[in-house]
Amino acid sequence: MTVSDPRPLLGEPVSLDLLNTRWMSDGVRQDLLADTDGLGVWLASNGLDGRFTTDATTLRHTLAARDALLALADAPGDPAAVARVDAVLWHGRIRATLTPEGPGEEPEFKDAAWGPAWTAARDYLDLLRTAPDRIRACAHEACILHFFDTSRNGTRRWCSMTTCGNRAKASRHYARTKDN
Repeated sequence: MTVSDPRPLLGEPVSLDLLNTRWMSDGVRQDLLADTDGLGVWLASNGLDGRFTTDATTLRHTLAARDALLALADAPGDPAAVARVDAVLWHGRIRATLTPEGPGEEPEFKDAAWGPAWTAARDYLDLLRTAPDRIRACAHEACILHFFDTSRNGTRRWCSMTTCGNRAKASRHYARTKDN
């Protein structure tokens, strides 16, 4: 039986998607990674379910990576946050390979249970290399989601215009009409 992913924002890079395993719904914080079933949903949503096992150890390591990445997203460059992400990255490495298609890379792990955590941390490095200023938290005060801004001019503010963007516009409209 396949369980659908209940989260409001899907399709972000795997590192930000890991951060988005926590979200708000009607003022209550939800957590997809509250158990191994949720880990299975997250792994499947990111195409990692065939590569890694869904067990308590993998969940524990994935939660450690989520906390480390959140600390770094909240305080870019903070030495303690950097050290936490580095501690996750220590559990894997990239091995250069040659394939029939040409040069390739293959991740290797000391312990495969660190695979999803390492994969997310490595992805965050790629985002930092690509466009660190495009890693964003939603501007809505009640939202805790993150996204990678792929808009042409780099001015996206909301995780979703249809939810948080709309709420902000409605609130501004209400404030203007209330004063009249």
